Amino acid sequence: MSKKFILPVLAFIVVIGLFWQFNPFAPHIVDSITPKMMPAVQAVYATGTVEATKTIPISPKLSARLMSLEVDEGQVVAVGQTLAQLEDSDSQQSLNDLQAKLEQAQKDLNRARTLSKTGAISKEKYEQAQSSFKSATASVERQKAELGFLKLIAPEDGVIIRRDGEVGEMVSMNNPVFWMTGGTDLRIETEVDEEDIALVKPNQKVLIAADAFPNQIFNGVVQSITPKGDDVARSYRVRIGIDGQTPLMIGMTAETNIITQEKNAALMVPLSAVNQNKIIIIKDNKAISTPVKTGIKTLKEIEIIEGVALTDAVVQNYDVTILDKKNVRANPVTWGDGLAQK
Repeated sequence: MSKKFILPVLAFIVVIGLFWQFNPFAPHIVDSITPKMMPAVQAVYATGTVEATKTIPISPKLSARLMSLEVDEGQVVAVGQTLAQLEDSDSQQSLNDLQAKLEQAQKDLNRARTLSKTGAISKEKYEQAQSSFKSATASVERQKAELGFLKLIAPEDGVIIRRDGEVGEMVSMNNPVFWMTGGTDLRIETEVDEEDIALVKPNQKVLIAADAFPNQIFNGVVQSITPKGDDVARSYRVRIGIDGQTPLMIGMTAETNIITQEKNAALMVPLSAVNQNKIIIIKDNKAISTPVKTGIKTLKEIEIIEGVALTDAVVQNYDVTILDKKNVRANPVTWGDGLAQK
């Protein structure tokens, strides 16, 4: 074959290849999906710590040595029950001395009262005896109160959840020896990001999980939301009550999903299909940008309330560049694995 013939053939082949590669009339193929009706849950995720609804520290009002422990961790106690005794020998001796002085002051007052009736002593001497008796009485009462401070008493019914101290140790004033709960109710204290806190409301249902109890889900409810957030962490404290009896223990870490919206059937599309409340629908070989009204948003899907039908071919991954294409063909693909949560 002559070179004169070969060169035109090669040129023709190149032209044909370029035509097929850049053919403006060739269809532009894009992956598309059809919306699905499925259960949908929108939840705010947060981690927290299990704590007692009411925690009471019990500490001495005076520094002293711990002489006896009457209760231990996990024990149920009643109001007024003695929990521990601090060293009180010096205080007891002081009380004995003051009571002896009080007895003498009582005798002096009785004698002064008798003499006052006969005029044997002046009014001033009688009033002085009265004053001495009152002062001695007050000293005894103060010393009794101090002795009471050396005995740790349960302020109400509850459970001892922690003990810090051993017999023989010096315990500092206002340093808790016991921590107790007032009642048996537990709650979870969590921190919710500021971007999600607007979705959280009191009485919302909460699903709770803990590593200590795998494959178990506990139910709870939002009790309260702190009105002031943490300026550094950019979060807000949310307290969650735990329903019924629970094996969760104080101090455990818990994962919580606060249910903000829930529907048994919602029209869902992949999250990637929506951009600024718009989707792209393939219709009559054209890519059409369509505004939509959205609802529940999960990690993978988003609800479409208005703007799309179950039969529409929706572009799976929103791409504004295909809006300029003249011949767009949908390539249907499967998607979704059911319920997803945020």
